[in-house]
Amino acid sequence: MLSWIRKRLCADLAIDLGTTSTQIGLPGEGIRIDEPSVVAVPRGTNRVAGRGAAVGKLAYQMLGRTPEGIQAVRPLRHGVISDFELCEAMLRYFIRKVTGTSFALRPRVIIAVPGCITAVERRAVFNSAERAGAGRIWLIDESRAAGIGVGLPVSEPLASMICDIGGGTTEVAVMSLADIVASQSIRTAGDSMDEVIVRYLRKRYSLRIGLQSAEQLKISIGSAAPLDVELTQEVSGLDTASGVPRKALITSEEVREALYEPLEEITDCIRRTIERCQPELIADLADTGMVLAGGVALLRGIDRYLHQHLGIPVRVADSPRTAVTRGAMICLDHLDKWKMGLDDGQRNF
Repeated sequence: MLSWIRKRLCADLAIDLGTTSTQIGLPGEGIRIDEPSVVAVPRGTNRVAGRGAAVGKLAYQMLGRTPEGIQAVRPLRHGVISDFELCEAMLRYFIRKVTGTSFALRPRVIIAVPGCITAVERRAVFNSAERAGAGRIWLIDESRAAGIGVGLPVSEPLASMICDIGGGTTEVAVMSLADIVASQSIRTAGDSMDEVIVRYLRKRYSLRIGLQSAEQLKISIGSAAPLDVELTQEVSGLDTASGVPRKALITSEEVREALYEPLEEITDCIRRTIERCQPELIADLADTGMVLAGGVALLRGIDRYLHQHLGIPVRVADSPRTAVTRGAMICLDHLDKWKMGLDDGQRNF
């Protein structure tokens, strides 16, 4: 009864505080916020532009296009808060957008965080969320949330492997009996791929493009494995030799060549995780394989690439971008069952 009254007064929130995007879900209602993790501010201040509304999609449109007096900022880098005040402002805006400007109770929230962040960085997430308007706060590792969100049988005595490749980090975990038995987390992911594409085009074509253009190129024609029909796309940038704008025709083979290094790092991370497992769990993985989640799971052929390099079955989850948020919502719906696997901030300090 008390739980029902509380939900009527203020909904519980599941938050995936990502480097490139922030998602907020309400158990039973689905994902209500899915916007870029970007804030626009007047240069030299931490005051949000547009009367506090230049957050998310509006601020993302300003990236690389702002006048001298305004800058669009990402408050997170590799899954870690790099600007505390702007992160608080962003979270406050998103929470109020979901719950309304006035609420009787502070919402209880579960926030998904990378497994590689330190105790100090975890404490920063607690503090930012609390100042942004959250009440009771729990943190969950992104890999655990993703495994729950894609429907893996994580509570059974069987190895379940998840690889969540987001914007800032790659999270790999093997779970059994509702706990993580082996995991790895590296800060090589979607943003790293965009950066290597920028460097590749500058070196090969003397063409300077922005990270947004590199991301669009990755989405449009990028692949991890050879395609049946290779793709091409024209990209515009600055000729570094002449200093004037020009265009170049880029092929999917060239983008794949640029992505070789980050893909190899992700593959090595998965190998290291498998090597830390007991032989019985490794035997399970030969049959059950691995599930891919996160935005980079949508990269063409990445499941085939990883299968070829690892020798285990690999499949892409349904709606991989939202797997972490869906898992966090399930944890909120069944808090008594999953509370032991959550971080309430008491064990860090």
